[in-house]
Amino acid sequence: MFVLIFVAMVLLAHWYLWHRLVRQTTRPGRLRKALTWSLVALLAVLVTTFVGTRMGLESWVAWPGYIWLAVMFYLVVILVVLEVPRGVAAAFLRGAERRERAPQSEPEPEPVAVLAGTAAPAADEPVEVVEAGERPVVTAVAPARGAAPMSRRLFLGRTTAAIAGASALGTVGYGMASALGDPVIERVRVSLPKLDPRLNGLRFAVVSDIHLGPLTGVGHTERIVRMINGLEADVVAIVGDLVDGTVAQLGALARPLRNLESRYGAYFVTGNHEYFTAEGPGEWIEELKELGVRSLRNERVEIAHQGAVLDLAGVNDVGGAASGDGPDFAKALGGRDTGRSTVLLAHQPIQVDQAAEHGVDLQLSGHTHGGQIAPFNLVVGLQQPVVSGLASVRGTQVYVTRGAGFWGPPVRVGAPPEITMLELQG
Repeated sequence: MFVLIFVAMVLLAHWYLWHRLVRQTTRPGRLRKALTWSLVALLAVLVTTFVGTRMGLESWVAWPGYIWLAVMFYLVVILVVLEVPRGVAAAFLRGAERRERAPQSEPEPEPVAVLAGTAAPAADEPVEVVEAGERPVVTAVAPARGAAPMSRRLFLGRTTAAIAGASALGTVGYGMASALGDPVIERVRVSLPKLDPRLNGLRFAVVSDIHLGPLTGVGHTERIVRMINGLEADVVAIVGDLVDGTVAQLGALARPLRNLESRYGAYFVTGNHEYFTAEGPGEWIEELKELGVRSLRNERVEIAHQGAVLDLAGVNDVGGAASGDGPDFAKALGGRDTGRSTVLLAHQPIQVDQAAEHGVDLQLSGHTHGGQIAPFNLVVGLQQPVVSGLASVRGTQVYVTRGAGFWGPPVRVGAPPEITMLELQG
């Protein structure tokens, strides 16, 4: 059902772009045909990208399609926003045309001489007969001729298209620079009422949604590892959506994770994208173990710091429920000392409802990308209780990181990539 809805929206978007950017900016002819087929070609590139990436094809297949997806999205958004001023301008032009069609005095036509005996003027062509010696001369009025001027409606269509095109390309260019650049280091302090005073200052480096895939190279992972190590954190928390493919495809991109440095180790929980491959998350769990990253599979560990203990738990993503590998909060959180503070790693913010039922003090999540491409942040807010940042839900605090990577288009607008340095306070 999701695929059908997505395909329908893509087709509708392309039809809308053809109507606004081709039909209303050109006259019938070769240019219109060329632009129409260009739009069809871009649609074919987009389809090839989605099919190709699912088949594990090389990155050169993905780049043009994903970039066009972002440009297409912003063209549609900007054109929709311009519909109101465009409608006002069109109404004004219609009024001007009606005024021009009103009766007004005609200028005297300029006569053109035609010798008698030649082809007669058209029936509706004004004529004047003048005697000239022995042969009469018939004069026909010839209307002034010249290049057809651009209509007001054509001018309006081209102006709207130019504004939308320049705005969309500028936005996507800015978004690519943001997505492919260094993540922002967000420094956050979280107060936990039950926190043992000896745990004050315990630091978590939180990263999510790295999305190793066809558009990322090993440099993407190396940069993230380097930035995390520079934070000198006590605990590294990788909160899901690490990969978009199999170990065979992306194993080399993940190898820099073996260089992660922290006092008490690096921990991982699955995100929904770990369940997208036929192999499931199992092979990545083993691969991460070889790289020194421990996966918390509906389980918890004790973090002992300065003579005090903190419970660090992790649950599987809700996307694993369909394959019998979903979250089990009772298993991860049951039987613990409720007098101790508990930090939970759970990929999706929506899991905070169950976390609250089990008395979790703080949940660390990702998944949302902060919307990644504005105004998608408004849509994400309809499905998740928190889009980004720190919030409280039913007495449990939840911090949602925007993620260090991107999914789909290599574009981030209004939601720069993030690595979080989170410090606990009592």
